[in-house]
Amino acid sequence: MNLPSVRQLECLVAVAEALNFRQAAEACFITQPALSAQIQQLETVLGLKLFERDRRRVLATAAGSVFAEKARGILAELREFGEAAGAFGEPLSGTLRLGVIPTVAPYVLPRALKEVRRRHPRLRLLLKEGQTARLMELLLEGSLDLVLLALEADLGEVETLSLFVDPFVLAVPTGHRLESRKRVGEKDLFDEQVLLLDDGHCLRDQALPICDRAGACEFGDFRASSLTTLVQMVSGGVGVTLLPEMSLKVEAGRERRLKLIPFGAKKPSRTIGLAWRPSSVRKPEFHLLGQAIQAGLDRNM
Repeated sequence: MNLPSVRQLECLVAVAEALNFRQAAEACFITQPALSAQIQQLETVLGLKLFERDRRRVLATAAGSVFAEKARGILAELREFGEAAGAFGEPLSGTLRLGVIPTVAPYVLPRALKEVRRRHPRLRLLLKEGQTARLMELLLEGSLDLVLLALEADLGEVETLSLFVDPFVLAVPTGHRLESRKRVGEKDLFDEQVLLLDDGHCLRDQALPICDRAGACEFGDFRASSLTTLVQMVSGGVGVTLLPEMSLKVEAGRERRLKLIPFGAKKPSRTIGLAWRPSSVRKPEFHLLGQAIQAGLDRNM
């Protein structure tokens, strides 16, 4: 039996993801007729129909879905095979694909990447911002090498490296009953209207248990897509919110009409760290990257 080529597997995955031959061809940097030919050859090799196609749509068959998933895994293994030489040469050189969640990216990356570049000038870092669930999918299928995120999320079977703890701070509008407090406890949130991020943000999942324990309630059906929106809503006198400490310099400047109050002894927090596939051959490099990120943050406190 003839074996599928790498190019055929790449085309299979591209069509399965786009469900559009034109877009898949663009993703593979080939013409649409060339892509169609690759899929037809693969179907001949396998003796299976992988896609149903008419003028309006493309659908993966049951076999197409199964083999596209297998192809993703094979391509991920091939990428790791090609990158393995780097692990035995100069550490953190070449390309590294890093995913970062939105509640970390704008507050950590500008402070940390200068030190990463200083220590590892031959590293080409490709950054992908997204919510935790999607980044973990990309990690496990091999489209990302590692992810910078909150480790409290359900990450599945991955290896992790803790970098630092990020406490939460209570943000209230000026004139709020808690404005004069130097410290607050979770019980002080009782019956407060708390603004939270949209579904899919792990920061929301971490804040909800705090609100539940305190007897606070979420503000109506409102969901914010960013910390910036939360801060603006609180500044306008609409509810209170929990902000990660790392975001305060960016999101809570003096012009904001709000008061930031730290929690007392039992400080709610999240742990920021790196996650990667256990099979990755670049684990030692990931530890070096973690050290560079920590050093960059320390330099820019």
